[in-house]
Amino acid sequence: MEMTGERMLPVDRVTAWHALNDPQLLQRAIPGCESLRAGAAGGYDLVLTAALGPVKARFKGSMTLADVMAPESYTIRFEGQGGPAGFARGEAKVSLAQSGARQTAVRFSVSAQIGGRLAQVGSRLIDAAAGAMADQFFGSFSVLLAGEGAAAAAAASAKPGFWTLVRAFVRRLFGTRV
Repeated sequence: MEMTGERMLPVDRVTAWHALNDPQLLQRAIPGCESLRAGAAGGYDLVLTAALGPVKARFKGSMTLADVMAPESYTIRFEGQGGPAGFARGEAKVSLAQSGARQTAVRFSVSAQIGGRLAQVGSRLIDAAAGAMADQFFGSFSVLLAGEGAAAAAAASAKPGFWTLVRAFVRRLFGTRV
């Protein structure tokens, strides 16, 4: 799976950098994240539940940061095991660029490999689900950064509804806005 994108955050680059390295804030914004804790060698251990089509699994995994150039960029290397559902591993290259006094552009490029039952789901469905998860993460993360309160953050990080997933799937499938 390959995915690239850019999202705007409503804060300056230094604030965005610190937020993107705050495990508690990330745990609240990552869809399905149950825990995110500092692990060995400056990495993180995480547990999350994800559903890709008919396959739903609880993943236990790790993330490590490499090529760190604060507050500009880093590479996140990740791997996770979901039992019989399969595995995922890969890396995400992330860069931050100031875009105005209180806006930061976050650019990312993700390359991942999956195996097990997950690999049987189909690349279009996986791409759509990954895109929907990225949209949900950045929506939640932006709300948390903007400080719009716990109720708004909880609503933004709630599980996406059926029509949200359908729109995300159609967007990824046809490359259009729905």
